[in-house]
Amino acid sequence: MGLVKLEMGGNKKLVCPTCKNDLRKAEGGPVRIVDGKIDMDATLPRQICDHCGVFYRELLKSGYYNVFDLPPEERQAHERVISTGDIPPTVLKREADGKCPCPRCGDRMDFVEAGPVQIVNGKPDFSNTMDHFVCPYCKSVFRKIAGTDYFQWSEK
Repeated sequence: MGLVKLEMGGNKKLVCPTCKNDLRKAEGGPVRIVDGKIDMDATLPRQICDHCGVFYRELLKSGYYNVFDLPPEERQAHERVISTGDIPPTVLKREADGKCPCPRCGDRMDFVEAGPVQIVNGKPDFSNTMDHFVCPYCKSVFRKIAGTDYFQWSEK
């Protein structure tokens, strides 16, 4: 694929030249072995466009980026997140490890036990006074509906 010069958007993030959506930065991972060869490219950071299904990797800190197709397993992970308006109230039960599957993305959610009211920036914070589930992948929070066994998606 060819080289592309990426531009900054209004919110100080790089913008996809094709669809003009903000790119998501992903740090490099560990060295991998692919087809019996060392893959050092996996250690480099990349800019990902979930909308187009491609990622950009900078070429020698030049400001120009190579374009690559996003691997299918990464593409599916981001396509599977359900819109918050499409999630009905759901019964969520903790499993043996204290987690349960997220109704929004399918990842494993952590259970957060209720705690006392805390003071944040001089104001009371009631967000952790009830038991709730938090998903580390899609950042969703599911809080219990009062008087029922159902949990519903919450903004915070």
